[in-house]
Amino acid sequence: MERWSEADANAWWAARPWICGVNFLPSSAVNFLEMWRAETFDRVTIERELGWAAEIGYNAIRVNPHFLVWKHDRGGLLDRLDWLIGVADAHGIATIPCLFDDCGFGGAEPVWGPQSEPVPGVHNSRAVASPGREAVMDRTQWPDFQDYVRGVVRAFRADARIPFWDVYNEPGNRMQFGPGGYSRFEGDLEPHAQALMEAAFRWMREENPEQPLTVGAWSTPVPRDVDHVNPYQTAIDRSALLHSDIVTFHAYWRASRVARFIDYLSVLDRPMLCTEWMARAVDSRIEDQLHMFHDRGVGCIQWGLVRGRSQTHLPWPSALVEAHGGHPDRSIWFHDVLHEDGRPYAPHEIDTVRSLTRRAHDPGQEGMRT
Repeated sequence: MERWSEADANAWWAARPWICGVNFLPSSAVNFLEMWRAETFDRVTIERELGWAAEIGYNAIRVNPHFLVWKHDRGGLLDRLDWLIGVADAHGIATIPCLFDDCGFGGAEPVWGPQSEPVPGVHNSRAVASPGREAVMDRTQWPDFQDYVRGVVRAFRADARIPFWDVYNEPGNRMQFGPGGYSRFEGDLEPHAQALMEAAFRWMREENPEQPLTVGAWSTPVPRDVDHVNPYQTAIDRSALLHSDIVTFHAYWRASRVARFIDYLSVLDRPMLCTEWMARAVDSRIEDQLHMFHDRGVGCIQWGLVRGRSQTHLPWPSALVEAHGGHPDRSIWFHDVLHEDGRPYAPHEIDTVRSLTRRAHDPGQEGMRT
């Protein structure tokens, strides 16, 4: 199976409603390992929170299965993923699985078993990568990674409830957020991550999925360079864009800068989605940016739904927030839109989502993407 043509990709996009969703981790899970392990897979919370997402108007979730769950309980992982996809579909929500992930924000390598409690006051303090940064650099484990990729894709390759596959979240990301602040993973991660990403594209295409494949470009310039340096220029990002059927990208920036990124990527002439955005402290806000995504026909999947054990309502470390031109004000939620009881953090944000997703689904309303 070859990369989709531009015409095929755009025809796929034209047949779908505008995608507006969230990166979903239930509030009861400290990380994706805790979410997917049998002992802590919280069906009650997942069903309740997906119901809230549907009531707001979100129509997609992006979720990260974890390789270690496959390694220790592959049948259970497939059953739980199928159940979640089914619950989401019953609420009118599509599910986008993301198979690999280098964002080990908590700084520790993933370990099978019960997960530690969150570190008080620290954003995403127990986030672990999948399969783990050290594992990515160990080529002897790659046959197991291939088995994982092929097994999951084979199980859902013709499932209409999955609009597309996200192959790998932020390959080569070495950022770590911990009690001591911002640091970087030590190790030659990037070349191994790029090679694994390219291998995963090949493994997945050999399974002949009916859905398109993508990896989001994620490296953006800092504010002092943003008007002079093009985004997504790392070797990994260039490879991701070259291999992807549809264009996806991450952008935790204010709307005017994200508009520049969209302009830059539009030359590829493929459907475009921002699969990570929305961080209030850096002016990535629903009230202005969601309108821009909608009006430009760019799908969008924000970070976070319900405030919970991941503590992503707290800001990144101060230095990183300031590097993005923001202010690490802890009185303002960084991510997430709902309290644990379902109350909106900011009702006007919910009103904006409802208004735009209603217009996107109603052919009689002005502004529907075509």
